[in-house]
Amino acid sequence: MNPQEMKAELGVLGALVESRLATIFADGRSPSPLVASMEYSLMAGGKRLRPVLCLAWAELAGGSVHAVLDFACAIECIHTYSLIHDDLPAMDDDDLRRGKPSNHKRFDEATAILAGDGLLTEAFTLASSLELRPERILKAVFHLSTAAGPRGMVGGQVLDMGLTGKSASLPQLREMHAKKTGALIETSCVTGCVLGGGDDSEQAKASEYGRAIGLAFQVTDDILDVIGDEAALGKPVGSDVAQGKSTYPALLGIDQSRVLARQSVDQALAALAGFSHPRADFLRAVALYILDRTH
Repeated sequence: MNPQEMKAELGVLGALVESRLATIFADGRSPSPLVASMEYSLMAGGKRLRPVLCLAWAELAGGSVHAVLDFACAIECIHTYSLIHDDLPAMDDDDLRRGKPSNHKRFDEATAILAGDGLLTEAFTLASSLELRPERILKAVFHLSTAAGPRGMVGGQVLDMGLTGKSASLPQLREMHAKKTGALIETSCVTGCVLGGGDDSEQAKASEYGRAIGLAFQVTDDILDVIGDEAALGKPVGSDVAQGKSTYPALLGIDQSRVLARQSVDQALAALAGFSHPRADFLRAVALYILDRTH
């Protein structure tokens, strides 16, 4: 699959996610100021990479995109909540997100905190409402909650805060990003495979793929923070360094960081070697796209 075909398919799957996200709070049962804040960040665009990975792995495992769509949207709700909270003054103190004022700048800090809380908890309403075999749902929810919690994303944020202003070692940096960024990307792949009916071997391959592209994604993100285009990124270039954060380019340099990203993508491609389903071609193209992305 060439890059143009991959981007077209990414757009198709992303549009499915976008359409469903737009209806999550349409029942009128949540206070309108809270809905406005949640939807402000939830519908602010973005690549929708995590839910798309979930959908693609579900199909690769023999399942249906529509059967797991709500779970994919649950993943995006958790990702969005994490961005809202990361931007808060007590955390990363960022005023911009995707080229727009951060949630707490558009509304206020209390509303932003509650919007994040609302998205996190709504995610589990979505994730538990699928019409699939209960044991699959239970296993997928276990993976998702583990990846989002203290053993994963939340733990990674704590490590990130602890390393700010310090010179982190490469093992420390890898552990922090494996939890903060990588865990949710990996679980997007694994849960899609679980819900699609993949066996233990296929789930292990999904985990390998997700872990590898999670690292490649973060390394590329760090590179873009040094040499990227601010308009494309939607945030100031150099913001990580300005905040005293350790990055792969700071530790390894740009060239060696690119080598690490390439090695990680190669590992992701190796994890797909045994799959002949058309979705495997898409996932290969996604892995390669991560190397060349500009935002």
